[in-house]
Amino acid sequence: MVWHGRRVLITGLSGFVGAYLADHLIDMEATVYGLVRRRADGDIPRNIRFHRLEGRVNLLFGDLLDPTSIGDALDESQPEVVFHLAAQSFVPRSFQFPGETYVTNVTGTLNLLEAIRLRRLSPTFVFAGSSEEYGLVYASERQYEAFARNHGSVFPDAVSIPELPIHEGNPLRPMSPYAVTKIQGELMVRNYAMCWDLPAVVSRAFNHEGAGRGSMFVTSIIASQVAKLYKDGHERKIEIGNVNSFRDWSHVNDVVRGYCLLAENGRPGEVYNQGSQRTTSILSYILLALEENGMKVEKIESFKNRKRVIDPLQSDTQPLWGRSLEFTKVDSLMLREGLTFELEDEGVWVHTDSGKIPVQFNPERFRALDVPILLADSSKIAQLGFKSEHTLSDIVRDQVNYYLAGDSG
Repeated sequence: MVWHGRRVLITGLSGFVGAYLADHLIDMEATVYGLVRRRADGDIPRNIRFHRLEGRVNLLFGDLLDPTSIGDALDESQPEVVFHLAAQSFVPRSFQFPGETYVTNVTGTLNLLEAIRLRRLSPTFVFAGSSEEYGLVYASERQYEAFARNHGSVFPDAVSIPELPIHEGNPLRPMSPYAVTKIQGELMVRNYAMCWDLPAVVSRAFNHEGAGRGSMFVTSIIASQVAKLYKDGHERKIEIGNVNSFRDWSHVNDVVRGYCLLAENGRPGEVYNQGSQRTTSILSYILLALEENGMKVEKIESFKNRKRVIDPLQSDTQPLWGRSLEFTKVDSLMLREGLTFELEDEGVWVHTDSGKIPVQFNPERFRALDVPILLADSSKIAQLGFKSEHTLSDIVRDQVNYYLAGDSG
């Protein structure tokens, strides 16, 4: 697809990914329209300011819950491509406000699809699904047995274990209201592709991060605290929730390129994973962020229960799940030997060449249910020509530097 002059509508333009996508498409010389909600104070949203999008995009003020404003936006933009990114995407908020999440993510998606159908438009439609749709993924028999013992059976049951890496045919076991709404939205999009010939493609993007990520997301919570520790050396503490969860973190710029590739070459009605094909614990993310700030990590040990790992960031490249993957030493111990750092451990001391830093566990930041591990099989989108260009270190560096530069306001 040649993007020069192509008319593109992005819902959720003011969001983290929407602003990056708009910036990329402008560089590709597309004509970009963005649907944003009008702020009561009349101010320009932070992400639009951060990417300097004022005057470079056509802002269309509206709300996915207002069909009239959606219709007006479609009439004005006459899009050839629609990227539907707008959503309530913060998982903890979806537990607190499930109704808000449902209406925004499900009803809002339906309103957009219906407005397109009623106008007999046929734009290429890229729906931003989520890896959270997979939810509970079993990495080992030990994990399966522990979950069944604590929570009972979960539908659908495992056909074979391990269920990693995660391919598009993996069972969907959503573990949050947010994940449930993304499954519903995706099924509606695929239904419109089948029933109304809408050329719609679904992306299930795994976690994606970078400068400007929302302050309530875990990588930003880590990066902001590490940056503050560097700036205000007397506050030598990091506070966090569950550090045992593993995530497949991509750089937001890689995900943006993937969205565009799906618009160009994705098969309508199909689902495509987008991920880095690596998995890293939240604990290792903290340690990597400290090292990015010039603090060499030498060992870690729990406040209680005498858990200790020497040189926790040492590389381990032993094959796992039939793949050659690179892990940190502590992640390898967590995945292969069942090492965990639980709330009763109270926290972890991180010994660095610059001193000892406490990582304190906050019980209020632990979820009732947390997706234990995500690792993408991205071979399907790779067949379209996609390849990740950024390392995990790139992501950590961009996030820490964002907070060091004071760009979070």
